[in-house]
Amino acid sequence: MKRRDFIKRAAVGAAAAATLAGGWSENLFAYAEEIKTSDKKTENTSDKPLDMVAIYGGTAVEMFEKGIAEMGGIERFVKKGQTVVLKPNIGWDRGPEYGANTDPDLVGLVVKKCLEAGAKEVLCFDNTCGTDWENRYEVSGIKAAVEKNGGKMAPGQTPSWFVDQDIPKGVSLKKAKVHRLAVNPDVFINMPVLKHHMGTKITASLKNYMGCILDRGYWHGHNLPQCIADFATYQKTTLTILDAYRVMLAHGPRGRDPKYSPIAKYQIISTDMVAADTAATQIFASVARQYKMGDPYEINEITYLPLAEKAGVGTMDLSKLNMKRLTMA
Repeated sequence: MKRRDFIKRAAVGAAAAATLAGGWSENLFAYAEEIKTSDKKTENTSDKPLDMVAIYGGTAVEMFEKGIAEMGGIERFVKKGQTVVLKPNIGWDRGPEYGANTDPDLVGLVVKKCLEAGAKEVLCFDNTCGTDWENRYEVSGIKAAVEKNGGKMAPGQTPSWFVDQDIPKGVSLKKAKVHRLAVNPDVFINMPVLKHHMGTKITASLKNYMGCILDRGYWHGHNLPQCIADFATYQKTTLTILDAYRVMLAHGPRGRDPKYSPIAKYQIISTDMVAADTAATQIFASVARQYKMGDPYEINEITYLPLAEKAGVGTMDLSKLNMKRLTMA
């Protein structure tokens, strides 16, 4: 985004910042160009730990390095001797240039950081959108990145790895077959990629959890937005790292051509999945407008967000968060 666009948007940014769920809108980084990656603080003026960091302008790896330091380091979330489970999006037989899966270098770095913090082991999985899960692990580049950094891949699309679980707070979803690694883990890190989705407009943090369950067909036939919100009431989540380095703006979730997934250079790190997806929706809209591609969805079009907020999963009101916005541009 050009400097003049940042300045122009800053004029309306202050007014927008106070509104419910539209606080950042496309002005998420409206004034961020004036705040370089220095020690100068933005919203965080207290000693209270941050709930969210929103970063713009670096590679996926660079943004995570900066962002997790601002959040207090990975040691805030991972303690010595714990087992860490990573759930990136590895649904598709696509390379990183398509933006269909989470950036493999980012996943590899998170593995490395967790082990450096003293994790006993780091395990990674996804119930891929196809039975050839081993091929998708390979083509995405995530398997190689995880193993290079000392982590391990667990099977996807393998029924024996899924166990029956009740969803006590579910409205539409009362039971699900859940991947055993997602059942009460020590540390669970959600690592979605932001992209277009034909059914739900976008896919980000909350929808990424469909890769934790085996029986997705039920969800599609029984109020998909409500099922997404229902499962979020069950799934333990320690931290969300939302990858928007590339943003697939059309033909999702698999992707048709890399040209539909421009390099956008955003990342959200948050302890609140609903807030992360609220911010992600605004990023998606901003990038869609910038590239004149896809649809700049309004927050009210992402119907699972208010359902998840109502269920107590998190908040759409970003003004309630202790957060910091950074730019590395």
